[in-house]
Amino acid sequence: MRIHGYLPGIGLHARKITPHLAVSCSLAFVSSAAASMAAAPTSSSSSSLLASGCPPLYSFGVPWPDLNEGLLYTDVVRSGGHETTLIEFYSSKYKNSAPLQGWLQRIRNGQITVDGEVVTDPTSVLRDGAEVIYHRLPWKEPSAPYLLEVLYEDDDMVALNKPSGLQVLPRGLFQQRTVLMQLQWKELNKVAYDFSRSPKTKDAHPVPVHRLGRGTSGILLCAKTKLAKTRLAAYFADGTAVAGEDRTEMELSKARKISKYYRALVGGIIERDEIVIRQPIGTVHYPGVAKGLYVASSSGKPALSRVQVLERDAQRNQTVVQVQIHSGRPHQIRIHLAFIGHPLLGDPLYDVGGQPKAFDSQSIGDCSTDDGGYQKPLQAVPGDCGYYLHAHQLFLYHPINNEVATELCWEEAF
Repeated sequence: MRIHGYLPGIGLHARKITPHLAVSCSLAFVSSAAASMAAAPTSSSSSSLLASGCPPLYSFGVPWPDLNEGLLYTDVVRSGGHETTLIEFYSSKYKNSAPLQGWLQRIRNGQITVDGEVVTDPTSVLRDGAEVIYHRLPWKEPSAPYLLEVLYEDDDMVALNKPSGLQVLPRGLFQQRTVLMQLQWKELNKVAYDFSRSPKTKDAHPVPVHRLGRGTSGILLCAKTKLAKTRLAAYFADGTAVAGEDRTEMELSKARKISKYYRALVGGIIERDEIVIRQPIGTVHYPGVAKGLYVASSSGKPALSRVQVLERDAQRNQTVVQVQIHSGRPHQIRIHLAFIGHPLLGDPLYDVGGQPKAFDSQSIGDCSTDDGGYQKPLQAVPGDCGYYLHAHQLFLYHPINNEVATELCWEEAF
């Protein structure tokens, strides 16, 4: 069984930076006996598969409304016997969301309810066990593309082409403009799209089983059933786990059920044709990132990337590379390439060494007119775009029938 699709390049700007490269994609299911061949495709085998690249199966997407619907955040007060006021509760528990003045504004604006009643007095004392709800007002989310291309689909999973600039799951300012929301809207409007659905997928709700950075484009795998979701999620988790073990390449290939390849454009000329990066990744405190920013850290968790140089452009002082990641640490490719001295071209956040670029530690904006005191970082954050990274190729065992699915893309046009 072979299904063809199309991928448009590194992010939204591929033709601007690499006009000599065109992209196509071929998805094929082969027998399990071909697994070892799939793990390390040769250029000759790839070109034969890519010779007949064609458009995606279909595209879908609903234009974003001007404002989202806002959000409700529910908490149950656990005071531990200590008296606490409404403003103390929110300004301490959610200090990364807004400064003190921001929470005062939200309370006085009637955005907080206590046990179902609106409370506008910040000094109101909360009883232990009280239900408090913060009503975040609707806001205009930053610009984001909405159209998604379907590269492959069956009863169990769907492979999408995610454009650069579109977030996968809700977070921060992006609560509606996400891949997940478009998938949900697609299900609600399935009659309009005239989808034929088997009884197996009648109640299916496709969800992404892994993440791509907002600025990263390319193949995004989504599960359509609970069983497929469980197994695909396990594939990604297992791949990250084995990366921390001292294994040979052959042992790693046998241990993992999914292999991911990316194409990236980096600054400078990488002299070595192939590089294996085993730099742990951990977190450091960073304004605007509540759980810490992921960086290269000797005390972090194991991470393994294999880098292969595809093209060196001495005139522009840049290099096109292919990266296979054996683990799935957040922002792993951006961090690892920056760690070896070659940050992704246009990356606003990571600098040489896999650390964040210098910034003013006090650079936090109040933005009180936007969302009742929403605190917005003024320095670069992980979700910012501008870099060139494309999820180019994917090999995996089908989660249900155990066949090997092969995603192949990116052929040279000239």
